[in-house]
Amino acid sequence: MTMRDLTDRVAWITGAGTGIGAAAAVALAAEGMRVILSGRRVDRLQAVAGQIGARVEVMPLDVADKHAVLAMAGDILARHGRIDVLVASAGLNVRNRNWHDVTMDDWDTVIRVDLDGAFYCAHAVLPAMIAQGDGLIVNVSSWAGRHVSVVTGPAYTAAKHAMNAMTESINMENGIHGVRACAVCPGEVSTEILDRRPIPVTAEERARMVQPEDCGAIIAFLARLPAHVCINELTVSPTWNRGYVAQARALQRG
Repeated sequence: MTMRDLTDRVAWITGAGTGIGAAAAVALAAEGMRVILSGRRVDRLQAVAGQIGARVEVMPLDVADKHAVLAMAGDILARHGRIDVLVASAGLNVRNRNWHDVTMDDWDTVIRVDLDGAFYCAHAVLPAMIAQGDGLIVNVSSWAGRHVSVVTGPAYTAAKHAMNAMTESINMENGIHGVRACAVCPGEVSTEILDRRPIPVTAEERARMVQPEDCGAIIAFLARLPAHVCINELTVSPTWNRGYVAQARALQRG
């Protein structure tokens, strides 16, 4: 299989200031892509841009603002003429996330960013990708998009399950136009989102998790795949999976 050359192609990454988004930006830039970094915290975006060098632009954005998303996609297309890869990595969760303490406002906050924001971005880039007959949309979903768990709470779980369904609908309708979409579903990744867990995660536990750079490498791999290859969904988890530990120990005791 011949992997594609990404030199001078254009990638737009949301949630690019930290975690998986930042790692994806660095990995795609290392492949020669021109990367546009979007997120709400300018200082974080600039720090990531400092790791990349000349092939980078910082364009702050709140993905929950549909009008701002559409305007930014238009701006990128006006200046570069194309968007080859969209990485929708903007996401969050709230600390009070379970049914007994989650509020309606908290629900709205999670859904607006994690689901609506990804839809707005995909909707904004699809016409250009269809016109150019090529494009990749990577929606950074979650293990919670595959498995229901009380750990992530109903809003985040619902948003990520819906993201996976939305991603496959992109393939169903737009694969005929050369557009591919992949829902990347990581298990626990050592990123800032863990800081909002109701039960703190230790440094030792973080070290055993998937790292942002691992996900960045996976996203770069997806971007380099030949145009005729679509990985619809990709689930990745730590080898030492905390969700499996109790079951494995129970088997050992048995």
